[in-house]
Amino acid sequence: MKFDTPATTNPIDQGKIVGRAHDRIEGPAKVSGVVPFAYEWHQPDVAYGVIHGSAIAKGRILNIDTRDAEAAPGVLGVVTYLNAGPLKKARAIKTSLLAGPEIEHFDQAIALVVAESFEQARDAATLVRVDYDRAPGKYDLAAEKDGAPPPPGGGPDTAVGDFAGGFAAAAVTVDQTYTTPDQSHAMMEPQATLAAWEGDKLTVWTSNQMIAWAVRDTAAILGIEKANVRVVSPYIGGGFGSKLWIRSDVLLAALAARQLKRPVKVAIMRSQLYNNTSHRSATIQRVRLGAGKDGRIDAIGHEVWAGNLPGGSFEGAAMQTRLLYRGEHRMTSHRQAHLDLPEAAAMRAPGEAVGLLALEIAMDELAEKLGMDPVQLRILNDVQYDPEKGPERPFSSRKLVECLTIGAERFGWSRRKPKPGQVRDGRWQIGMGMAVAFRDNVAMASAARIIVDGKGRVTVQTDMTDIGTGSYTVIAQTAAEMMGVPMDRVKVELGDSSFPVSAGSGGQWGGNSATAGVYSACVAMRNALAQKAGVNAEEAVFEDGYIKVGKRRVSLGDAAGRDGVSIEDGITFGDLGKRFALSTFGAHFCEVGVDNITGEIRVRRMGGAFAAGRILNPKSARSQVIGAMTMGVGAALMEELVVDKRFGYFVNHDMAEYQVPVHADIPHQDVFFVEELDDKSSPMKAKGVGELGICGAGAAVANAVYNACGVRIRDYPLTLDKVLAGMTTA
Repeated sequence: MKFDTPATTNPIDQGKIVGRAHDRIEGPAKVSGVVPFAYEWHQPDVAYGVIHGSAIAKGRILNIDTRDAEAAPGVLGVVTYLNAGPLKKARAIKTSLLAGPEIEHFDQAIALVVAESFEQARDAATLVRVDYDRAPGKYDLAAEKDGAPPPPGGGPDTAVGDFAGGFAAAAVTVDQTYTTPDQSHAMMEPQATLAAWEGDKLTVWTSNQMIAWAVRDTAAILGIEKANVRVVSPYIGGGFGSKLWIRSDVLLAALAARQLKRPVKVAIMRSQLYNNTSHRSATIQRVRLGAGKDGRIDAIGHEVWAGNLPGGSFEGAAMQTRLLYRGEHRMTSHRQAHLDLPEAAAMRAPGEAVGLLALEIAMDELAEKLGMDPVQLRILNDVQYDPEKGPERPFSSRKLVECLTIGAERFGWSRRKPKPGQVRDGRWQIGMGMAVAFRDNVAMASAARIIVDGKGRVTVQTDMTDIGTGSYTVIAQTAAEMMGVPMDRVKVELGDSSFPVSAGSGGQWGGNSATAGVYSACVAMRNALAQKAGVNAEEAVFEDGYIKVGKRRVSLGDAAGRDGVSIEDGITFGDLGKRFALSTFGAHFCEVGVDNITGEIRVRRMGGAFAAGRILNPKSARSQVIGAMTMGVGAALMEELVVDKRFGYFVNHDMAEYQVPVHADIPHQDVFFVEELDDKSSPMKAKGVGELGICGAGAAVANAVYNACGVRIRDYPLTLDKVLAGMTTA
């Protein structure tokens, strides 16, 4: 099915199952420990591998001595670049997953020690001896930003009107620089893989968000046919983008299993995750806003500097600025410095998550200069079309004003005191802040297999993954709604490359795209069953396990017959995303307390209203948003990978020193979904929601801190030293 015209009325609009709150269908199995995560898969005679990482960030290996490791108890072998055989590069991965002799970043995998037990492998890995020729590297974004080139492919620089002239002529201006640090995904489950060969065919049980990409890249690096690679990843303990692409665990497990002719299991240990895998790049952002005295923005400019290995992806932190607010004169630019740090790649809401940390503080600063309420400033500058392209490219649906209005009312925004430092609770200074949420909406081709057996039971198979987002449940809801059966008559099987290729989990495209693929396959199944039942599919009603036309009723099982029916189909997307601006919106509100002696910041309340098309499952969608808001608090207050600029590595590579919010840091979060159906997005009329909640959340915290104590911090995270320094100079 090709989706190239707006959706019309279809069975999903019944709303009997889709759009209703449902518990996760795999939840009981997860909490009882029945389902296997990547490291829990088992094969007979399995061996265990432990990675030895580079002790330098840049240079060459002069000599690698594995003799002591090989002689250690239980050791079966050591894989290095010297015995791995020829390896190629995958286009999507910019770092070598097994290094040597060249070293590209600190803790890059240079050896895998394999033993009969994990403990034996772990101990023997410390016995690998390496002589290096250390080379100077580039580790400081601020030092490398001047003269940095556009990102690969030329970069999305934009210019509309005369920004310089418009900004110079503006009555009220803001011109500030904001910085965000490198950040880690820090997901609960580190990357892990079990690999086994059967002849020339490889199976990897791993933790990966994009099954088809994993097949493609594994085959490319090993130089084998994609048909000879099977990837299995039905349960994933969080990813946030770090598992969009394979990492060294997959490659090294496959190499060791081939070398030893037995299954090998490899986990990237928590202490290795921060430097061995990917992270979110630090940014330096200059935001300029020029407005009239009435608050209407005339000029808006956003420049971004980030860093990565050569050819790596860029952090598009100005992307939301192209679409969010009005302004006749506009400019955005991105520059990417070459840094010899570990590879930077996608992390939850790449671009917008950190871009809004800057833009939405700048909007707060503009509101203060204008003497205008921050909510009203944003409402005044709302625009119902792409401000770069003009009215000929309208938004498919844009309910930002509704989000702002409803969110403010629910939060009690009218009680906010505009002047900072006016509200006290003992030694705590209390303040409120807000920010807009924006995330572009992307649709991806997605397919599924639908099977109806002779008893009328429905099975859905697709290589879609569930990274904790509730994919199993929304897919079951879609199939149940389309086929007219209760949820308990639907079985969902995910995360196996032997199933049809889906959208995968990433970029908040997964839920909408994957269910649209299931919808398409169900349409094909409805047509097939109606034909077998001898009725017109367009007249047939599928409900209560029956196909009904007038007074005639045929059960799904009878129509399917003893052998059942299996059908594959999927959805592709046309040019609606070019003709219309497809985006999701929201408004964050936050109340904080700042201790006037210690500078400690405590979030006291959070709230938000969001518009993201049809909400497929309000229960799991709310869970996604509150999780994203929590990550936003982390970005605002504590998350920072500290770079040792002498030796080029992230110093705080464990959960003790890379701090993330815990339950005690997060108060009640009020989440409201504005009713919306977007017929330009998909037949589901849904959009993504998993990343929207992080976008703007941290800026709302920062703006609340300013309102509480009058300290404006433009360098994230907002740590005690920065608060206290501001209090001293205020």
